[in-house]
Amino acid sequence: MVSFIRYIDLFSRTKILCIGDLMLDVFIYGKVNRVSPEAPVPILLESGERSMPGGAGNVAINLRALGCQTFIAGVVGADRNGQVLHSSLCDQNIDTNLLLTKIEYPTSVKIRYVAGSHHLLRVDKEEMLTDQDAKSHLLRLISQKIPEMDIVLLSDYGKGLFDREMLSSCIAQCKKYGKQVIVDPKRNDYSYYAGATLVKPNLKEFIAAIGHEIHPSQPSFDRQAIQFGRKLCNKHQIDNLLVTLGEYGMIFIPGTEGEALIRMDTQAREVFDVSGAGDTSLAVLGAAIASGAPIRDAMELANIASGIVVSKFGTASVTDKELKEQLNGIQKPRKLSSEQAAQLSQELRAQGKTVGFTNGCFDILHPGHIQSFEKAKKECDILFVGLNSDASVKRLKGSTRPVNNESIRTAMLLGLKAVDYVVVFDDDTALSLVQSIHPDVIAKEGYPLDKWPEGQYVVSYGGRAIELPRIDGFSSTEIIHKLSKSSQERSL
Repeated sequence: MVSFIRYIDLFSRTKILCIGDLMLDVFIYGKVNRVSPEAPVPILLESGERSMPGGAGNVAINLRALGCQTFIAGVVGADRNGQVLHSSLCDQNIDTNLLLTKIEYPTSVKIRYVAGSHHLLRVDKEEMLTDQDAKSHLLRLISQKIPEMDIVLLSDYGKGLFDREMLSSCIAQCKKYGKQVIVDPKRNDYSYYAGATLVKPNLKEFIAAIGHEIHPSQPSFDRQAIQFGRKLCNKHQIDNLLVTLGEYGMIFIPGTEGEALIRMDTQAREVFDVSGAGDTSLAVLGAAIASGAPIRDAMELANIASGIVVSKFGTASVTDKELKEQLNGIQKPRKLSSEQAAQLSQELRAQGKTVGFTNGCFDILHPGHIQSFEKAKKECDILFVGLNSDASVKRLKGSTRPVNNESIRTAMLLGLKAVDYVVVFDDDTALSLVQSIHPDVIAKEGYPLDKWPEGQYVVSYGGRAIELPRIDGFSSTEIIHKLSKSSQERSL
């Protein structure tokens, strides 16, 4: 682990050039409450929009998030989408001096429509890049920049930038100056990638390239993978292959006889969205190798990063801090201040997640509480629980309460699977906290909407207020009363 941290600390010293197809990823968020009367399709009530660099641009965003000195080379259109893409890259302090703008070329755009955490539809707007003059000019600029770089990443999304001449020239320049070059491929003909240090296909791309159906779940997979993979390397003068296998992890196939295959299992994470996971893997792999990491360590770091990014929503990236936290086993705090909760809630909604909220004293946990939390959690992706402070409970319940202080009550709540975050508040009601968090869903047992200011507030901006059913016979007050009565009877 210490060596891994050392590599991450070196990321900021690396100069990495990413060359490839650029596009703009657009996410349009909303809610679906009904089906269209015109056709059996959902109606999305739009609530927000977010744009970010995609393709090679997302690789560059990931490199910069890791702390690398990042340079991007490619072509965008002289249109609004191109301007947004260019500005987004500049805002992240990515060097865009190798970014060409062409008037007659429309910027590639992928528009995703998302309801809650579910993708409904993707619309692509794109044209193949065929401008040979632009490619030749870009290649001249790239050739001048490669000698300064520590490593070069080629992100081929099959949008026209990488024809045979562009690929062979880029790889030849890297070889000339002793720079390692990693390719994220799109085409099946690997003669285009001849001379590359490492080609990194996913399983589907690897199967298409070798022309044989093999699967990681089969006992013979490792033997077949190295057999077909090494044949591919030898045929096209590729040094090595690294195949990402999704839920089965990744496998490194050295092109040289005698070198051992490396198989690595995936990091177990809750998978929320796989968008951009390949870009993250490429970026971390490149950063680690540029920092001197051997391939096994670089794979381990890339594997950890991929596990982090698939738990996020949309085209996402991983920071050097997140990698270190994961390596050190540091858990993000789950007891938050109201300010932290408000910030996190905003971030979660921007990622398309549904934020839920409930609140109470929860002095003595009982089956009624457990049922409420579980039902509330079913209505959202992330559940925040507002917890009355000790002072607040005393004002509401009397001087003998709470039985358990807020530290104990917080610990008990965070031990429940349904509870994601706890926020202690000192007011007599949770209205101010609800106004701060701005949840999509609020849920509470025993409170009809006309007597529930917090619920009315959430409904006022289009959220949902859910009155949860109460289990009769369970309340902290009743439990305390029974315990007190039993104690009195025993003392007689």
